Amino acid sequence: MVIKSFVTNRLVKGEDLNHHGTLFAGRSAQWFVESGFIAAANLTSPERVLCLNIHGMIFKKPVNKGNIIRFESKVVYAGTTSLTSHVKVFFSQNDEFLLEGFITFIYVDENGQPTPHDIVIDAVDPEDIALQEKAKALR
Repeated sequence: MVIKSFVTNRLVKGEDLNHHGTLFAGRSAQWFVESGFIAAANLTSPERVLCLNIHGMIFKKPVNKGNIIRFESKVVYAGTTSLTSHVKVFFSQNDEFLLEGFITFIYVDENGQPTPHDIVIDAVDPEDIALQEKAKALR
């Protein structure tokens, strides 16, 4: 399967802020996981995909009320029962890089048990090949 990217944009509102007046990390983690989930769920049945692990989410800059941020996600690695998405986040207004990381999801059967998904990810772009190698090393 060829790697496909998905884009989600979010407007940072007052209810998304922490006590410092910047984007609350919990809210950004929610959006981060959702973005990675969208990429993974588009390869299979959404009800069979569960989040296992967020691998890194380090902010390079604070995000303020009124900012629009863009999440770009793609599945870069498929194990036997796992799918690992890579998510990059940018300020939509100027394409300035904000953060990136990986999220591993598990594919489960109707009883919630891990089961093979039979998905193979073909990384051909040099950047995707490098991301696939990084995702493999997260195990």
